Amino acid sequence: MNVVYRPAVPADAAACIDLRGRTRENAFSAAQLAALGITVDSWAAGIAQGGFPGHVAEADGGMVGYCFGDRDSGEIIVLALLPAWEGKGIGKALLARTVDDFQGWGFERLFLGCAADPGVRSHGFYRHLGWRPTGEIDDLGDEVLELHLRG
Repeated sequence: MNVVYRPAVPADAAACIDLRGRTRENAFSAAQLAALGITVDSWAAGIAQGGFPGHVAEADGGMVGYCFGDRDSGEIIVLALLPAWEGKGIGKALLARTVDDFQGWGFERLFLGCAADPGVRSHGFYRHLGWRPTGEIDDLGDEVLELHLRG
């Protein structure tokens, strides 16, 4: 398994949208993302302008996963992985790279929305990595988790 990690570039936006529709849990089609105001153009602009930084993982000639955050708020917005690549440490590596970026920018706390259902993979994944519930529920009905970073 030869996985290459790199910072996301604007040209990755279309592949990111395509991949998001092919995830096993919490998949969003291009049409569903567009209804939320997320298009190839808006995603590419967010990367280009620095407001939506992230990392991608590539293997077998294509993108297999990615992680992006919101540079203004410290929210980890999305971590997505193709089902065939789950359980190989790729999601953990992508998240770690993104967290490291935010820590380097001076963030002391990051947050994200995560399924409250223990049967969903992300529920245990983030907790295992040290993310803790805040007691809040976001606008999408997800539980808000936070990670406190050490300086």
